[in-house]
Amino acid sequence: MEVELVDHMGSDLSVVNAARVSFAKKSTEFDDKSDTKLINYLAKHNHWSPFGHASMQFHIKAPVFVARQLVKHQVGLVWNEVSRRYVDEEVEFYEPKEWRGRPKNSKQGSSDEVIDINPYDFMVNVYHRALRSAKWTYEQLLREGVSPEQARMVLPQSMY
Repeated sequence: MEVELVDHMGSDLSVVNAARVSFAKKSTEFDDKSDTKLINYLAKHNHWSPFGHASMQFHIKAPVFVARQLVKHQVGLVWNEVSRRYVDEEVEFYEPKEWRGRPKNSKQGSSDEVIDINPYDFMVNVYHRALRSAKWTYEQLLREGVSPEQARMVLPQSMY
């Protein structure tokens, strides 16, 4: 996971950059005409989340299953993310260096014990095959003309 503090107590530029994050676009200077128009549009149509980025703004790269926990536990922050509906970046997956065991006395979390799921290179190969298959299926759906917002449904939780 990567975390970077982008800005704090931001400006109008923070707001327009937050509004454009779905497209993975970022400006370095505020354009009085187009950016003012965008801010007015956001306010008029009650798109409030970009305005929340003016207090603190982080760039976080995390697999989906970690990102969902961040959203679940956030307090007073808003969330916008790059969208596969608009951006065709290469699909990346999180691959753990080690696998932890199930907890002994709890229904949540994991134990500190590292387990070997791969004594004969079997399970890690199965995991890699599943990731490659999901990625191939996603790309094939796009090649067949399926909309990106539907094609992305096949991508696993380990996707960044």
